[in-house]
Amino acid sequence: MNWQTFFQDVPDFRINRRKRHKLLDILVIAFCAVVCGADDFERGRPYGNRGLWQAK
Repeated sequence: MNWQTFFQDVPDFRINRRKRHKLLDILVIAFCAVVCGADDFERGRPYGNRGLWQAK
């Protein structure tokens, strides 16, 4: 699955100077967290904090 193609139509309403992370990264982390059972921000946070989603 190509995540960029999947989420390409999602608008980013954030203020440019306040963007710390790419919207695509946030959406993929949130998607994976929900699939793994996270139902709120606090339970989804570990997926982003661990950095397991980053492909380097």
